[in-house]
Amino acid sequence: MKRRVLFVCTANSARSLMAEALLRKMAGDEFEVASAGTEPAAPHPLALQVLSEAGIPTEGLSSKPLQEVENQHWDYVIMLCERATRECGSICQPAQQIAWDFPDPAATNRHGTFVLTLKDLKERIKLFATVHQKVTRKLSAENPVALFKALSDEFRLAALLLIRDQGSLCVCELTEAFDVPQPKVSRHLSTLKEVGLLNAERRGQWIYYSIDSEMPGWVAQIVNAAADNSRQLVEIPLRRLEAMSERPGVPCP
Repeated sequence: MKRRVLFVCTANSARSLMAEALLRKMAGDEFEVASAGTEPAAPHPLALQVLSEAGIPTEGLSSKPLQEVENQHWDYVIMLCERATRECGSICQPAQQIAWDFPDPAATNRHGTFVLTLKDLKERIKLFATVHQKVTRKLSAENPVALFKALSDEFRLAALLLIRDQGSLCVCELTEAFDVPQPKVSRHLSTLKEVGLLNAERRGQWIYYSIDSEMPGWVAQIVNAAADNSRQLVEIPLRRLEAMSERPGVPCP
């Protein structure tokens, strides 16, 4: 089954349309691709022009509102601008949320700017397609570098250890525990899930994350050792979680 990728930006007239066409051209056998905008406008003529000049099909490309697709299942949601990341950081859960930031070429309305944007998008999408091939779904089992890179971030390590301690947690609980914005939490959880450290499970309206019980034994040993020797990372988050539980009637946002 193809994995589904949704590109999101503000107008869905240039960046996200170009990204949709690029990924479909580069890895259409691996991914089902679409794009949408928070405030959609018509496809920009220069976006369609530079795609055609690069030999990338533009048939079927159209701008559409995010509301039209956000209730569908997506494996990846890639935000292409800071505004989309800020406004849409938690849509389409439990999709992996990925935040990129590309300047809108429509702001200059210059052919050369659109060409440069297409080039930059192509490089990023090529990397995405390479990393997310089906053979690398569980990177930790085959690629220790990806595992240690994921664990090298202090927040990701602390979040992993807190989830391990609690059994399972949802994004809103982690947001409260670490006192950080929800989009940041979602991005880091996606990284941990991608390397095979976490599972995501929908329970009613919420998505809960837990330790992946199928992780290789050597990975479990590393996680357990980190938990035994890094208790200080979760002391304050644990107190915040306890305070949250003591406030009756405070639901997840």
